[in-house]
Amino acid sequence: MKGIFPLEKLERLQTPFYYYDAELLRQTLRAINQEASKHEGFCVHYAIKANANPKVLRIIREAGLGADCVSGGEIEASIKAGFPNKKIVYAGVGKSDWEINLGLDNDIFCFNVESIPELEVINELAAAKGKIARVAFRLNPNVGAHTHANITTGLAENKFGIDMLDMLKVIEEASHMQHVKVVGLHFHIGSQILDMGDFEALCNRVNELQNELERHRIRVEHINVGGGLGIDYQHPNRVPIPDFKAYFDTYAKKLKLRDGQTLHFELGRAVVAQCGTLVTRTLYIKEGRAKKFCIVDAGFTDLIRPALYQAYHKIENLSSEEPAEAYDVVGPICESTDVFAKQIDLNKAHRGDLLAIRSAGAYGEIMASQYNCRKLPVGYISEEL
Repeated sequence: MKGIFPLEKLERLQTPFYYYDAELLRQTLRAINQEASKHEGFCVHYAIKANANPKVLRIIREAGLGADCVSGGEIEASIKAGFPNKKIVYAGVGKSDWEINLGLDNDIFCFNVESIPELEVINELAAAKGKIARVAFRLNPNVGAHTHANITTGLAENKFGIDMLDMLKVIEEASHMQHVKVVGLHFHIGSQILDMGDFEALCNRVNELQNELERHRIRVEHINVGGGLGIDYQHPNRVPIPDFKAYFDTYAKKLKLRDGQTLHFELGRAVVAQCGTLVTRTLYIKEGRAKKFCIVDAGFTDLIRPALYQAYHKIENLSSEEPAEAYDVVGPICESTDVFAKQIDLNKAHRGDLLAIRSAGAYGEIMASQYNCRKLPVGYISEEL
């Protein structure tokens, strides 16, 4: 579906760059709001770490989502984009003092706490300001997810969260602190999850935990189940919007919320991945003894996922309608891992052709680096070209 790209406008831009389809992003946000609104008490936050392009953030904020942050910089980006402070949640295993103080000064909705030492620091810093910090405990449910090993987060071996066996001990510790208020429980089991059974397993674990808490007469205001919903990297044209209905329905059917409880989600990839494309220009076609290389001007400094996770991204030649040939698509970085794809079929490529590396709206521009002293890629949004 090359027609979705305004080729004449893209040709004028300096490559490599990110191109964001604003209409697809808005369609995705409408689908999220439509499905979440069917269930009372469902609140959706956008995970800023997926993409913090200011123009993308503005559209997401306009749709009414909250913000999920994992650094002080992300809190600042959220506030600058106009997200209400009371819709900002802040997670992360290594919150520094200035980041905690930033959250306190802006009266954010909640700190997702991952250890007792962190809780003690938050209580101390809040006391110095005469404030009470709202906290939720991130628990490690030891639930596996059918995804890449590097993006699972809910196993006991992962660095994230508090062991469930320590849950009552941690809540007891918090009850003696004057400047924190426990308002919820937080979970996140991983990313790029397409098997709803993984989310069902999390629901079962949360139900067990809630039952255990109630036996000790403990009740929390909200449950935060993180995000994790994946996208279809193989077919970005056929499946541009994830199955939000199945995702939210799974929690509505399987998670037993108590009266008055709210359920919070932290979706990132599912919101922005399909609307973003890395556009790169072909520099050379190099013919080896066993294969052809399509050498482009983008590298893993612009999109690191294939090098880091061996992640698949569909690649299309926007400039050619000639019969397909097999290529390794590689970048200019001085590393052997600077490869976007091996032996894929592309319409015959020539020097100067524009290639579209699809489904790159999440963990693309935001993870770019300046290795080899390269410039960071610019992000453009369709409605402003």
